Amino acid sequence: MPAEINIYNPKELGPPMGQYTHVTRVKANEFLFIAGMLSGDAAGNIIGEGEFDVQTAQVFRNIEAALKSAGASWANVVQFTTYLVHSQDIPRFMEFRVREFPKMFPDGKYPPNTLLMVDRLVKEAFLVEVQTIAAV
Repeated sequence: MPAEINIYNPKELGPPMGQYTHVTRVKANEFLFIAGMLSGDAAGNIIGEGEFDVQTAQVFRNIEAALKSAGASWANVVQFTTYLVHSQDIPRFMEFRVREFPKMFPDGKYPPNTLLMVDRLVKEAFLVEVQTIAAV
């Protein structure tokens, strides 16, 4: 049985402040918990050192690879948690989502996302990390 995923915005909460939705209700047999993805490649090299946009694109490529490894896709994503090192990168992150999410989520139902600012990530060169939960 495939997961039943209902992504929606209760009218009492008002509109989201970006490319996300307030609530995901899920009935599933399994969940996939993907660790925070960074902008590393398969050899462990940092992709896009000092370049937020390049790092963000690599992070989402890595999430997609993790989803595919479990036979899942963007349609299975039920939540993101995003960690940014610099608050000045929030507009750039939002621009990425406005540009890329319609391709990833063509139905316009964007998973809930919590955005957190942190002092640093595991290596100082990393600027963005995204944790993902999917239902399969």
